[in-house]
Amino acid sequence: MQKIYKGLNLKNISVAHSPDADDIFMYMAIKFGWVNSSWLRFSNKADDIQTLNLASLAGTYDICAISFALYPKIYADYALLRTAVSFGEGYGPKLIKKKGVKLKPNFKVALSGEHTTNAMIFRIAYPNARIVYKNFLEIENAVLSGEVDAGVLIHESILDFSNQLCVEREIWDIWSELNGENLPLPLGGMALRRSLPLTDAIECERVLTDAVRVAHANKSLLSKMLIERDLVRVGDKKLEIYLGLYANENSISMNETQLNAVQKLFDLGFEHGFYAEQICARDMLIPTEYSELRNS
Repeated sequence: MQKIYKGLNLKNISVAHSPDADDIFMYMAIKFGWVNSSWLRFSNKADDIQTLNLASLAGTYDICAISFALYPKIYADYALLRTAVSFGEGYGPKLIKKKGVKLKPNFKVALSGEHTTNAMIFRIAYPNARIVYKNFLEIENAVLSGEVDAGVLIHESILDFSNQLCVEREIWDIWSELNGENLPLPLGGMALRRSLPLTDAIECERVLTDAVRVAHANKSLLSKMLIERDLVRVGDKKLEIYLGLYANENSISMNETQLNAVQKLFDLGFEHGFYAEQICARDMLIPTEYSELRNS
């Protein structure tokens, strides 16, 4: 689909991200016109991460936020972007329960989606647990009501939950035991449709990378704008904390340590039967060197 904009034929790129504070923060520099492209125009849609995971399996969007654990299931159709990534660095999702409750081996637990990273790590650690999947906003109340014995909190929910609840285990601790290399926890990333022309794919990654870089450089201003426009679910203090966790300077472009962590996640998923084949994360990245060779 092409749209006419300022006298030019601009190719439309559909982008889907979550409505969570980190994704909103990393994309809004494009929405506000701070970053753009000379031949691409971006339209965006916000949805919860499991819905986005399913949309990626269906090939719905040109660019889509995904759980890293999903990627080996879509690698044939989507390349992996280096930017707009969220990693846990000594923190992450939390397995919570009511205070005073002892969990049995087959305890009932609410998770935020079958294809999320936290769900895969949880299932490796607790193979006998009885799992139900819910929107992450419903998990705390499901535990409080007794509908489930425990639940894994994600996103902003990890910052503030009922004092009737306590943390049974940090998903970070499970990840640390599994990887054994002190690697960051790969949570969310972005995938780009392989059917896009390579020059368009490279330009998409450039624009998205610039958006995250500009957002980080203008954190205070952008945060204020998001709060004033009621685009995030938290206030200024929690937003600052949350962005420090999941939309920081390490979100701009994956470094080698982060890429090694993604590879380790893929390897663990293959070893435990979550994926039909083993893939190399580095081979899934967009070959940006093409544009450098083309312009040399």
